[in-house]
Amino acid sequence: EVQLVESGGGLVQAGESLRLSCAASGITFDDFSIGWFRQAPGKEREGISCIYGKKPNTYYETSVRDRFTISRDIATNTVYLQMNSLEPEDTAVYYCAADALDSLGPLTPVARMWRGEATYWGQGIQVTVSS
Repeated sequence: EVQLVESGGGLVQAGESLRLSCAASGITFDDFSIGWFRQAPGKEREGISCIYGKKPNTYYETSVRDRFTISRDIATNTVYLQMNSLEPEDTAVYYCAADALDSLGPLTPVARMWRGEATYWGQGIQVTVSS
């Protein structure tokens, strides 16, 4: 059974940093892509970053590319999202999500991220950035 549990959210001021963690069980990183998504009030869910493959490969949505860093720790089966220079526009519920790479068919992990789709989801965690 795949389980994803996010932690590390909270309330910070603009310009500060947070690190989100996604503790994963029931998956192996070589075989799964892990993505971070967020949903702000009144907006659709959007994919912002993903990590996949043995290398691993990473990808970022434009608005976070120079501020956020995704990484993974194979020893603890945890994926991190280091978020620096946070802005009020980053306020949202953040979700960790996963796909088995062999289940994607013609889609790439990045394409799934752009579509806001994934098979397995965490419960979400609130990040609030005050101005």
